[in-house]
Amino acid sequence: MKQEHPFAQYVRILGKGKTGTRSLTREEAAAAMGMILDGQVEPEQLGAFLMLLRVKEEAPEELAGFADATRQRYAAPNQLQVDLDWSSYAGKKRRHPWFLLAALCLAAHGYRIFMHGAKGHTPERIYTEDMLAQFGLTACESWSDVESELSRVNFAFMSINHVCPPLGEIIQLRSVLGLRSPVHTLSRMLNPLHAKCSIDGVFHPPYGPMHQLTAQLLGFERNLTLKGDGGEAEAKPDGENTLQWVVDGKLEENEWPRIVPRRFVKEGALDPEEIGRVWRGESEHEYGLLAVKSTIALVLKLLGEVGDQQALLSRAEQLWAERDVEKFSIG
Repeated sequence: MKQEHPFAQYVRILGKGKTGTRSLTREEAAAAMGMILDGQVEPEQLGAFLMLLRVKEEAPEELAGFADATRQRYAAPNQLQVDLDWSSYAGKKRRHPWFLLAALCLAAHGYRIFMHGAKGHTPERIYTEDMLAQFGLTACESWSDVESELSRVNFAFMSINHVCPPLGEIIQLRSVLGLRSPVHTLSRMLNPLHAKCSIDGVFHPPYGPMHQLTAQLLGFERNLTLKGDGGEAEAKPDGENTLQWVVDGKLEENEWPRIVPRRFVKEGALDPEEIGRVWRGESEHEYGLLAVKSTIALVLKLLGEVGDQQALLSRAEQLWAERDVEKFSIG
């Protein structure tokens, strides 16, 4: 008889049936993810592990353990400091990625923002990485690239393929497995540069508390999980936005009310270049501008600015009106 593979114990914990199955402890999750990242797992084991977690749903302790193992092996340089970590993994299907304009506007006003994400895992979606060229930006391939871009324009984007290559490979298994895996959630929670403030988006409401509790376990100082448009961290101006916060280790939940009374019809075919035109003031996209300003206002709140919704929206309006368009332009 062959000796049991060391990783089999973690598959067994998750797959022992309705009465025998349990979640991994944080320490077990870290050990399991460590083996995955080190290439010590057979493909069959990886598929089984990911899908058993998907059916059970990830526990915050598991996600924290996965993050522990990832950070240990793919640590970013300590000298890199940013004001905000912004994850972008969902992609947009029915609306443009207006949150990118919010991030660039804040960067143009001096906030240092690190954004990380993935692309290509789901067909017919627009991904952040594909939008960068419109603003004279390229995706960073190393932490030295990140440092250079932050020094140049206060904004840097890095694909998960470079933040942690094994996770990038697992994310692309969606077309093979037919489902997203827990790695999509894990990647959102990495905060590689240990920013004091971080923001991430969810599509399915049950994932909000999961992200919130994971951020608390990981010791995030100020984290906002937003049920945003399309699963990205983008405020919906024509709908209520559920906000789940971690503030100095404490959990809070509230709503960001809609800022317009009527619902906007979702667009059909998206023109990826529209967001560039809006940034340059060449196009007045009513929904897009409202989404940008509402998202800026929310992020200002996350960053510590005080005031009610209207005061923050007024501040966002001012920042947008005074943005340096040339800071993110081609040429």
